[in-house]
Amino acid sequence: MLKGPFLSKDFIGAIENFSDAKTIMMGMPYDGTVTNRPGTRFAPQQIRLESIGIETYSPIFDKDLEDCKFYDIGDLELPFGNARATLDIIKENTFDIYKSGKKILGIGGEHLVTLAEIEAISALKDDIAVIQFDAHTDLREEYLGENLTHSGVMKQIAKIIGFENIAQIGIRSGEKEEFELMKTNSTQKFQHNELDKFKNKNIFITIDLDVLDPGIMSGVGTPEAGGLSYNELLGWLKYLKDFNIIGIDVVELAPDIDASKNSTATACKLIRECLMLL
Repeated sequence: MLKGPFLSKDFIGAIENFSDAKTIMMGMPYDGTVTNRPGTRFAPQQIRLESIGIETYSPIFDKDLEDCKFYDIGDLELPFGNARATLDIIKENTFDIYKSGKKILGIGGEHLVTLAEIEAISALKDDIAVIQFDAHTDLREEYLGENLTHSGVMKQIAKIIGFENIAQIGIRSGEKEEFELMKTNSTQKFQHNELDKFKNKNIFITIDLDVLDPGIMSGVGTPEAGGLSYNELLGWLKYLKDFNIIGIDVVELAPDIDASKNSTATACKLIRECLMLL
């Protein structure tokens, strides 16, 4: 019998069993509809490896990962060529997580995976709101003839929960029609208190890492200049700490694009702070 000790293959701070957990971390390594640079399917594994370099204590929330009681269930095995089949696998597993009375911290993968999570959660919960941190509108009806793409994920989610239950933060890129759609439905938010309308909602937070300025987060498929600073993003999350957060995902890291691994390290630290909200 080997005695080790061996390094864990889980995200740092994870507990050892599913039943004792409040939150389940689940990897969704899919990038089958990316419209620019691929590679987000490698993010979940690289995030776990890089997480050994961060502390479990968050001075932002004065809380430790050991207090969060999260279980790292690993990565789903997903088909590369079939978006709907991929979404169905994610949906089924997300449904089982919530049916077990737990919350999800999802790690993508591309942003389309969020649709499957919302499909599952909406089957079990009412009054859902989605807060999107993103550089892009993600409101396209279709892209190259496909309606299931990461560039249209929020349009598909709006069909489930309604535009009135969506907030979009950090947006700075999209088609003219998408910006007009945001304006018509007042989904784009600029001040923290604009989120107060969701205080009585079941809130799912989705963070596309390209919301951050590419000077901080270069390892994404579609970087956009002029993004939020890391501290600005944390300011939004701190404002949400007393809201009813039922789930979070962090998507669109393409770790191999940033050879310095700074983007992956930043993603790890952000995931730590997100776990503090669940």
